[in-house]
Amino acid sequence: MPTWTLHQGDALTGLPTLNTLVDAVICDPPYNSGGRTMTERTSRTAREKYMTEGGRNHGHDLGDFTGENRDQRSYLAWLSLILAECHRLTRPGGAALVFTDWRQLPVTTDALQAAGYTWRGVAVWHKPIARPQPGRLRQECEFIVWGSNGAMIPGNEPVYLPGHFSGSQPRGTERVHITQKPEDVMRQLVRVVPRGGTVLDPFAGSGTTGVAALTENRNFIGYEQSRSYARGCRARLAAAASALAA
Repeated sequence: MPTWTLHQGDALTGLPTLNTLVDAVICDPPYNSGGRTMTERTSRTAREKYMTEGGRNHGHDLGDFTGENRDQRSYLAWLSLILAECHRLTRPGGAALVFTDWRQLPVTTDALQAAGYTWRGVAVWHKPIARPQPGRLRQECEFIVWGSNGAMIPGNEPVYLPGHFSGSQPRGTERVHITQKPEDVMRQLVRVVPRGGTVLDPFAGSGTTGVAALTENRNFIGYEQSRSYARGCRARLAAAASALAA
């Protein structure tokens, strides 16, 4: 049976205390995107930035999170520090997959390489349900910057993953995080780890990466800074583990 551990706290201070090697880092950091001016960067909460109804989603409140007000230079420094700790914990040949949007795509590739990973490409997450924009191209894609800790060795049972993933955010009561990713997309991504291997997520959020890892028979280690999201994340991980044991 796969195992899971969730640490409630800041990954920047928590990761240096961890000494467990992992097979891949798969994460969705706060993008800190969209603020063209100081006022735009610092005056809006994450809920105000990503939700159209003040953080309410079909009658239930989605929790806010901090860390969305950095300018691009500080974002590069902050993400590089966290990914450097992730690199220290990634076994040789292990992968790192980091979500980002079009604005932060260049700086995310910089952070990945500054941390010590070999940058190997960019995959696309296509969002079929995206808001149309009059007179403009629809922004219906986000990106996954990926690399590895040195040379990658496919092994005896190599995985063949696509470079394009399609899936919509959960809707209604299934959506429990502002920036929640589709579980079916995450289940494909965790297959970059061998069965029985371990996935590390320093920004666990609602636990979708962890649920995907457990469902695909991979172990999971996560960090989540928000107390409220950590409670919900633990509940989802426990439920996924119980379902596998049944």
